[in-house]
Amino acid sequence: MRVLIAGVGNVLRADDAFGVEVARRLEGMALPTGVKVVETGIGGIALLSELQDGWDVLVVVDAVDHQRPHGTVLLLEPEVADVHQLSWEEKNDLLADAHLATPERVMMLAKALGVLPPTVVMVGCQILDPDAVGMEMTAPVSAAVDVAVQEVLRYVAHRVGPTGSVDVQSA
Repeated sequence: MRVLIAGVGNVLRADDAFGVEVARRLEGMALPTGVKVVETGIGGIALLSELQDGWDVLVVVDAVDHQRPHGTVLLLEPEVADVHQLSWEEKNDLLADAHLATPERVMMLAKALGVLPPTVVMVGCQILDPDAVGMEMTAPVSAAVDVAVQEVLRYVAHRVGPTGSVDVQSA
């Protein structure tokens, strides 16, 4: 089983650096065979490019705004819209500008191109201010990085055995 873990975010936008920091910590760990960690920053096309290699599972780590307490870590199963069900205007609004590529938009495009893995989850952290600028995350989000790392490791262990073999109970 092949698992891609993608840390998404902008290190210049305070709490938005959450996914990038989680990816950086995971990159320094021994992970099972078949598990790859990438830090895509805000470049959605970088994630789309990684998905071209074919994966069984995609774990996206990103800052989210779900009106939860600041620093809350969430495991989400995102709904990915089917581009073929959208009107021309909706397609243009959502997909025309690659510079505005959020993980949701990239997943829609990946689904349309047939490269979105069958299993997609998001490990998100509730941020305080999505428009904040700065090089440091707030204390609750910084503390949530370790929680998210453990959540990603738990999820991967559930999906993949310690040596990369498929865990029969979760397959």
